[in-house]
Amino acid sequence: MALMHGETTVSDLARPHQMSLPAVMKHLGVLERAGLVEQNKIGRERRCRLTAGALKPASDWIAQYRQFWERQFDALDRFLAEPQPSTEEKKSCRKQKQSHRSN
Repeated sequence: MALMHGETTVSDLARPHQMSLPAVMKHLGVLERAGLVEQNKIGRERRCRLTAGALKPASDWIAQYRQFWERQFDALDRFLAEPQPSTEEKKSCRKQKQSHRSN
């Protein structure tokens, strides 16, 4: 979450967690290989920044399915808003269908 606010040092990222600095750097290496984080070394300080562009394909996929599910829920909402026949009306319809079949 800290990287969402801009560039920060590895030490600042590690501070709130009960992890060693090498463990944090290992995690950052994984994120860097995935294209989610960039690291720059300036003197003795290693600074990191978020590169969220790598998430664009996932974001596009999620947006596509969000539209699909919104349409499905809209259709369900319209269906549920329609008046539903009562139990007696359903029984009457079934009896009518059965009598037509037997004729």
